[in-house]
Amino acid sequence: MVLGACAAWSLITAAAHDGRPEGVLLAILAVAAGYAAGRIGGALLPVAAPCAGALAGVALTVAVPHLSPGPEIVVPLGHAGATAAVLTLSVGAACCAAWATSAPVPRLALRLLAAGIMVTAAVVGSTIGFVACSAVLLCSLAAGRVRRRGPGIVGLALTATLVTGLTWAVAGNAVPERLAESLEGRLTRQRVELWHDALYLTRQDPALGVGPGRFGELSDTSVQTLLSDGKPHSALLQQASEQGVVGVLLLAAAFCWVLYALWRTARPTPIALTAGAALTVLAAIAAVGNALSFTMVSVGAGLLAGLATARPLADEPAGSEWDVHARGDRPAP
Repeated sequence: MVLGACAAWSLITAAAHDGRPEGVLLAILAVAAGYAAGRIGGALLPVAAPCAGALAGVALTVAVPHLSPGPEIVVPLGHAGATAAVLTLSVGAACCAAWATSAPVPRLALRLLAAGIMVTAAVVGSTIGFVACSAVLLCSLAAGRVRRRGPGIVGLALTATLVTGLTWAVAGNAVPERLAESLEGRLTRQRVELWHDALYLTRQDPALGVGPGRFGELSDTSVQTLLSDGKPHSALLQQASEQGVVGVLLLAAAFCWVLYALWRTARPTPIALTAGAALTVLAAIAAVGNALSFTMVSVGAGLLAGLATARPLADEPAGSEWDVHARGDRPAP
């Protein structure tokens, strides 16, 4: 229902402002397809499916280093954001596979795979990917000691809210000057100017936005940039500028639904929290980059969510103190 509402609203805003909703619809279809594949794969092969997904992510990163279908742009977190996102999801999948098996040797091998993906991020020059992969791996290891997943899910939601709130504050010049200068040095002046343009366009029509796919032609910074991809490099601000406040609420609803599904899933708590950590890190990357503009990232996000919420046909490893029910924190049936 949430994805259907997102698709319907993109069509409504496109009709109101002669927009181009194809990119949004493709992203929604990619998430839905990835989620369905994850539910099926997680049910049939709870260990092999996420392991295969992790290896596929690494293969894509090595085979297609830039992950960019358009002209290469010299802006941090453009194709770099997509690379970091794919590697982050790959580490999340490998860690989920490790928690899904009870055999010590395969679990160790899968954790070494996750560590290898983290090293791969450093080798390909993705500093952000290395930091993101490290965060997911550490969160996954810590999740093994967590008995109640509720506080962890709330913490992930608060983290995503903090990052998106900071992004909005930077766009609105609502942060202290010294902090703004520090962030601008890391994000680049051009990116911050794109955020300013996105917020300005949002204020022009906060209800409907300017229409999907129209930011590039209405943003002064984007028009003046020689090799622009026509995006504000922030999923939050792109949604706000092109689809208005309702679009932002729908995007937030999709993320909250994923966290809710992870809270409710009957899978072990470490799997739920690991997937949640990877998707939260992805949300943070998307808040300051255009990672969600790449189909493989959307598919990977849906795939990981599906794997972590699937009901395996075979019994999960039993007897572990962290194998608790999603909502009541009672032993899973």
